[in-house]
Amino acid sequence: MSKSSDDSSSDNEESSSDKEESSKDDEKDKELAKLNEDLEKKDEEIGELKSHIQRLQADFDNFRKQNDKQKQDLIRFANEGLIVKFLDVYEDMERALENSKTEEELREGLELIYSKMKGTLEKEGVEEIPAVGEKFDPFKHEALLTVDSPDHENNEIVDELMKGYTLKGKVIKYSKVRVCKKAKKAEINKAEEAKDDEDKKEE
Repeated sequence: MSKSSDDSSSDNEESSSDKEESSKDDEKDKELAKLNEDLEKKDEEIGELKSHIQRLQADFDNFRKQNDKQKQDLIRFANEGLIVKFLDVYEDMERALENSKTEEELREGLELIYSKMKGTLEKEGVEEIPAVGEKFDPFKHEALLTVDSPDHENNEIVDELMKGYTLKGKVIKYSKVRVCKKAKKAEINKAEEAKDDEDKKEE
């Protein structure tokens, strides 16, 4: 009776141990299954993120190409508005040449065209650089000639040889001028002495 009881107790213990091991295995299997499921979800999320990044990259590339094209078009056609205005002047000049029968009519037509062109330039911000009577400014004027003039101050512009212009305050063409440069007294004295010497030799 005692031996049978012991055997039964041993069997119960073994059965209980097997159940515990089986329960642990089940828990591990569940954990592994959950980990695999989580990994699959992560893989899906990573795949979606990659696709999203690729779409963003493609959108950015398209935007950059479009932006580059717009910049190129802006540079290519930057003067379009101004060209259209000068086409009107061009056509006016063509009509004046075709329709003018006398020199006086041609002159009147050209004067009107000149006035129209000048108005167009002024509207675009083009202005003439003041020259004659102004103090020489190397940032606006280019001195081609100098002259010692008793009627002008030193560095005063005597003549304007070619007009200069600014565009909205920026110099786009320097005014070419002749500038008064007073000779120094020592140089004047030397010149007078040389002249006196020549006069004496001639005597």
